[in-house]
Amino acid sequence: MSKPKGFEKPIGVKDYLPHAVAKLRRIEHEVLDCMRGWGYEQIMTPTIEYYDTVGVASATSDQKLFKLLNQRGTTIVLRSDVTAPIARVASSLLKEQAFPLRLSYHANVFRAFEEEAGREAEFFQTGVELIGDPSPEADAEVIALAIASLKAAGVPAFKMAVGHVGFLNGLFGDTLPGRTEAQEQLKACLLQRDYVGYRAVLRELRLEEDVLRELEGLLRLRGGQEVCDQALQLRVSDDAREAIRHLCEMWDVLGAYGVQDQVLIDLTMIGDFSYYTGMTFEGYASQLGFPVCSGGRYDNLLAQFGRPAPATGFALKTTRMLEVAVGEQETPERVLIRYSPNRRGDALKAAARLRAEGQTVVTEGIGQLGAVAAGLNGGSAAADGDRAHAAATAPGSRHRGDAYDRVLTFEEGGGDPV
Repeated sequence: MSKPKGFEKPIGVKDYLPHAVAKLRRIEHEVLDCMRGWGYEQIMTPTIEYYDTVGVASATSDQKLFKLLNQRGTTIVLRSDVTAPIARVASSLLKEQAFPLRLSYHANVFRAFEEEAGREAEFFQTGVELIGDPSPEADAEVIALAIASLKAAGVPAFKMAVGHVGFLNGLFGDTLPGRTEAQEQLKACLLQRDYVGYRAVLRELRLEEDVLRELEGLLRLRGGQEVCDQALQLRVSDDAREAIRHLCEMWDVLGAYGVQDQVLIDLTMIGDFSYYTGMTFEGYASQLGFPVCSGGRYDNLLAQFGRPAPATGFALKTTRMLEVAVGEQETPERVLIRYSPNRRGDALKAAARLRAEGQTVVTEGIGQLGAVAAGLNGGSAAADGDRAHAAATAPGSRHRGDAYDRVLTFEEGGGDPV
């Protein structure tokens, strides 16, 4: 294997240039501010965790975990999501705090992919966890907050698709009893939104006509309140019926929030994490084929850390939102202050005053840029300094790649610039 070039980086990671970082920070700030307004307090967890605790509990497959050995030979992992670390904290450092807990976060997470096109090995998530409340009200709250957060981020058009793991498990368990492999095949097709493959698997199973009709009909169970009514007509177990009733109650709460028009009940929905136990949802922006938000209920996860509790939450795919979010962060006036050696003190005092007023100020000694350029390029300091001065002071000019709104010059014998 050849040695990588100095400018190369591993597949799946990327550099964020200043304009992208500014947009990412704006999204982060606006979304966390929105979450704080709903009573969620921000938490930070470590980038690395023990494999035998958080790594196993994360539900990310071993093939997608970045594993390391510390100096003692213990396996640690880069966090693959933030939900499992927060479950650890809720069961330890916050174990004396009463439920419900409302926590928010913004963090980078890591998942190893086999150089799949468009899949990032490191990406950012912003999300919340509502721990200790099993009610439909709690599930509706996190969906409504996810909608508010996407709006705060500047995502112009999106739709939430909501399903329930309990309904799918009940339906498949009743119609395909004991056929675990077939159930998993059908779930895999639904997870990938491969409806053609789903129908193909059904044909291969050689089912009775009425069972085939019910399982094919699942693909049409998408819409509003009527979907719940249709699902209750199916021959399903009490557990599956209870899941539908939970969705119906949640739908009513979403109506009180005034967000039903942005939510679609989709009973083909199945979460991409094995720890989901109930409601799951995904948010899709109109310009993207990938979800910009996902979440759901995970009532069994905290028991793995010794503090059993129901929980629900979501994560925004912050990195993906960079492609669709609109709105720019307010940028302060940019000022370049140039000074001769004997006016350095006046210039730097002026810079401090302008920065205190919220402006961005770059200071530069006259001839400084030219001297640096000459040292790097072997040119004439005087000539390069003249060219730099002309470029910096020309109307609408760009100096070293940055546009300045004003250029102030402090020179010997000159008055103070306005």
